[in-house]
Amino acid sequence: MKMQSYWMEVTAGQANLQLKTCDVPSPGAGQVLIKVKATSLNRGEFLLEHGLHGEGTAKPIGIEAAGIVQACGPGVTQLKPGDEVLGRCKGGFSEYAVMDVAEAIPKPASLTWEQSASLALTYLTAYDCLVIQGRISPGEWVLIPGVSSGVGVSALGIAKALGAKVIGTSGSQHKLDKLMPLGLDIGICLRGPGFHEQVMQVTGQKGVDIVVNTVGGTVFEECLASMAFQGRLATVGYVDNVVESRIDLKLLHARRLTIFGVSNKQRTAAQKAEAVPQFKQQIMPFFEQGKIVPLVDKVFAFQDLALAIARMQASEHVGKIVLLAP
Repeated sequence: MKMQSYWMEVTAGQANLQLKTCDVPSPGAGQVLIKVKATSLNRGEFLLEHGLHGEGTAKPIGIEAAGIVQACGPGVTQLKPGDEVLGRCKGGFSEYAVMDVAEAIPKPASLTWEQSASLALTYLTAYDCLVIQGRISPGEWVLIPGVSSGVGVSALGIAKALGAKVIGTSGSQHKLDKLMPLGLDIGICLRGPGFHEQVMQVTGQKGVDIVVNTVGGTVFEECLASMAFQGRLATVGYVDNVVESRIDLKLLHARRLTIFGVSNKQRTAAQKAEAVPQFKQQIMPFFEQGKIVPLVDKVFAFQDLALAIARMQASEHVGKIVLLAP
């Protein structure tokens, strides 16, 4: 059986997209084959600086999807054909995709396919930032530069559900206004650095307990300066393409700060899936109860992937951009 699938090839530092007709993959041990209903874009996959694509390589793209189980590989007992799931996978921009059972999350009946396709990658990333490594507690202050990004919106939702207070920055007041109904406590309208004074004022000169830096090096130094005693700083990406910054060691030392990275690039499949059971137990009930609602920015037809990418690269979106399967 054949299917349509988007592939990316990197040649001379340029990413080229191709829509191919391929064989439908077969699930291996511990995997399921899903009929993709919807998938979503993630900026990191299209940033060549993130090193997810090697020069001269071509591979199917799309790193999360939501769909219906069609077949189960050897050893799979947790799922059966007809089950509705969402999760991280490879080749999500296709009619069919193979998903590891360890990554598969039952789709809440309360969520649409488009919402479900917007959930796994960014919310699991935000969960890593805030819970696994960030050790968030109710009442703490969280700062999210670039809060309207996919990870930013996801971090906002989880932080609020767990009882924290959130300060977010964006260069667009319109985007901040759209996030206020989701619980954003303080919105600072600016692009890049310049938020330190207001952050300190809002927190009574204490600073924030957790920073989720989705922007990169241009705001790193100011993020560090805006942190409270025993604050934690998550570096998620660098959409500004600035990968170096000054570190105030005296500040780091005196305030007992923690700086950590959040990336799956060098992790094994087993390492990536370690947090999924805890995420399903602790966070998925919030989706089922409507306390967290994935924010879908815009939905595109399968043949309009180029338009979807253009919207993402123009930073016009708030939340996730979704691609429907054919």
